[in-house]
Amino acid sequence: MSSVEAVIFDMDGVLLDSEQIWDRVREDYALEVGGTWHPGAQRDMMGMSAREWPRYMHERLGIERSPEQIDRDVVARVLAVYHRDGFPILAGALDAVARLASRWPLGLASSSDRLVIDDVMTSTPLGRYFTVTVSSEEVPRGKPSPDVYVRAAAALGVDATRSAGVEDSHNGILALVHAKMRAIAIPNPHYPPQRDALAVADVVLASIAELTPEVVEPSAP
Repeated sequence: MSSVEAVIFDMDGVLLDSEQIWDRVREDYALEVGGTWHPGAQRDMMGMSAREWPRYMHERLGIERSPEQIDRDVVARVLAVYHRDGFPILAGALDAVARLASRWPLGLASSSDRLVIDDVMTSTPLGRYFTVTVSSEEVPRGKPSPDVYVRAAAALGVDATRSAGVEDSHNGILALVHAKMRAIAIPNPHYPPQRDALAVADVVLASIAELTPEVVEPSAP
């Protein structure tokens, strides 16, 4: 019997080349509404849940609007970019997802809002491959806590420890490790993980084009 029973993907930075879009939208928004910005803000927010990053912008960047309003405003702007310019699916992502979906059930565990996840799943071919999607707004803690991955594995009917996860960010890789999953890292070139996170990943790939069943489970036929 296979030791890996499901594969769970992050979305932003793994399937979508979107981290810099979120970065640009948040920075423009913060400055437009009277807040501040600093070079480490995006890195700080990577992996935060949809409840956590608006609170960060409210408290740490001095935006006087409520976290709920910040979330609504930023999400609307990001989705407007996607629908205007096209959903930024990374080269090789669809093929990789299709390869793995032919062998394992797939889940998605994302820090994005439910609204964003659903729009991506219904507006792109990615949606046909995923049995389960979970937003970190639906669990108590965002990454690097394992909550979103544990919830996605449970929804797939498997234990997280018998699942593999695919991540690009520092906090995301640590979330996989904390969930005791097989951790596959594809470092984000714009916001690369720190060495300590890469050191605890089970495997590090240069791009999602390298993601095959044999990488997920080396004994896979």
